[in-house]
Amino acid sequence: MSNTDLNLGEATQDTSLAASLGLNTQLFLFQLLNFVLVAIIIWFLILKPLTKKLEERKKIIDESIDNAKKVETNLAMSQQKFDETIARAKHEANQIAQKAHDEAEQIGLEIKDRTKNEVAHLIDSAKKAIALEKEEMRLELRKETVDLVVLLTEKILGEKLDAKKNDHFIKEMLKNIKN
Repeated sequence: MSNTDLNLGEATQDTSLAASLGLNTQLFLFQLLNFVLVAIIIWFLILKPLTKKLEERKKIIDESIDNAKKVETNLAMSQQKFDETIARAKHEANQIAQKAHDEAEQIGLEIKDRTKNEVAHLIDSAKKAIALEKEEMRLELRKETVDLVVLLTEKILGEKLDAKKNDHFIKEMLKNIKN
């Protein structure tokens, strides 16, 4: 047998095998070709753009997640800075309040000391004024006493003393009163 006979026999055997299964080989090949063409069209027109879109969305979602993590980190850092600033501000406010309290206390003490000094000065002034008035009263009392003594002496003696005798008599009386 020749080679062509063998090939023809195998083809007949193949066709007979496909025919025994109820398949038309030529129709099967056309359907296989149609399936491959439809698969290629679906792949390039639908699946490839769809997978590309899914990859883009995945990339966008991953970027969004990364951005959200960055925002969350920034928020945590901002909150920490805010808390630190608030704590620092509270500390400074407490220091200012303490300083104001200390200054107010110091001013109160200064005012108190000044008032004490003013009161002491007023008391000293009043004592001096009282001493001055006391001296004036003593002098006035002496003068009146002398005048009374002169008046009594005139009545007792029955005569009026002249100015020279009056001065001499007043001086004598003042010497006696001082002792």
